[in-house]
Amino acid sequence: MDITTLRVLATLLCFATFLGILYWAYARRNQARFDEDAAIPFRQD
Repeated sequence: MDITTLRVLATLLCFATFLGILYWAYARRNQARFDEDAAIPFRQD
């Protein structure tokens, strides 16, 4: 295994992680929680 192969594998791993984060962030089951968290700065005490 040479350095180029390791770089390709690292790139693919990072891309797969990025896609997983995108899936998690835009999943419908998380939308209500994220909407609630987004409103925190506008709440009155």
